[in-house]
Amino acid sequence: ATLIRTFIFEAYTIPSGSMEKTLLVKDFLFVSKLSYGPRIPNTPLSVPFVHNYMPVTNGKSYSELVQLPYIRWFGSMPKRNDVVVFNFPAGDTVIHREGFESLVPYIDVKRAADRGDRDAKLVLADGENYPVVSHPVDKTDNYIKRCVGVSGDSIEVRHNVVYLNGVRQEPPPYAEQIYKVEVTAPALDMDVMKSEYDLDFEKGDYSSIGGNIYRMLLTTVAKEKMQKNGLIKNIEPIDGLERDVFPYDTLHNWTMDNFGPLWVPKKGATIQLTPENFNIYERAIRKYEHTDLEERNGKYYINGQENSSYTFKMDYFWMMGDNRQGSQDSRKWGFVPEDRIVGKAWMIWFSWEGGPRWKRLFNIIK
Repeated sequence: ATLIRTFIFEAYTIPSGSMEKTLLVKDFLFVSKLSYGPRIPNTPLSVPFVHNYMPVTNGKSYSELVQLPYIRWFGSMPKRNDVVVFNFPAGDTVIHREGFESLVPYIDVKRAADRGDRDAKLVLADGENYPVVSHPVDKTDNYIKRCVGVSGDSIEVRHNVVYLNGVRQEPPPYAEQIYKVEVTAPALDMDVMKSEYDLDFEKGDYSSIGGNIYRMLLTTVAKEKMQKNGLIKNIEPIDGLERDVFPYDTLHNWTMDNFGPLWVPKKGATIQLTPENFNIYERAIRKYEHTDLEERNGKYYINGQENSSYTFKMDYFWMMGDNRQGSQDSRKWGFVPEDRIVGKAWMIWFSWEGGPRWKRLFNIIK
């Protein structure tokens, strides 16, 4: 069973709504590890069927006495639009306390503290109650997102729409977007909205903002069905304004909904480091590729030698949630290196919300 889980497929549970409505909270999936080739565990000394912490004791479930290099057998890499499970890139160092871990990773708390945030400074100063823990690559938390860009691609987001190499990409049919909707009906029936359009008022899928105008979280399928049924009089997307996004500098005036363009690193490709791109690629070079990189007085030093060019050692990917305005994804933490790729989400084998969601069982994930 351990060999099957390590090299062939693994069960995975959806913990959050970042992939709604393609995947729902408490969907249970099979993840194929053969799709991208089995990855040899970096940390072979670990307790079977436990990822990074032991139940009850909450201590580490593995030993780092033996650490193996990244090796992947006969694998291909993720393709555009694949739904991919991967080790969270910013989860290598976390604060081991409920409410933090990968939800609010150490790098985010450190960034806030550097900006003068008092609460963040207090957390970092209290190592007893907020212990900092480091994980090897294969023991960081698992995330699931859609691969929207592969190595060598240029990614841009305009008004929450992805442009790949300058070409507009149609969103997945069950990806969600926030709209301002003027409806033709004097009032909306909650039962009809749920049964016809899968919009749950109690979950906040829609709310009135005055008269017959609503704020709605719609999939493409729901929007088109409402238009066909004559329920929509006017509709326009609502852009999010969050500016605390990758690469967290003052040069790039980006938001979650208007982001880029930026180039996704490709193995063997060489870039020239500049003030404009240094913050974009610095973490990939230094942290993921284990290369000493410094900027001093406008000059760049790689492994102690002055050098402004760098050739990447790995392929990278750009991951985004289908719930584009409710997802912590590459717009927050950047690129996913190939050594973090776990497998391809394959099938929903069970789903639960107060009872089995029978219609979702054995659905192939697209």
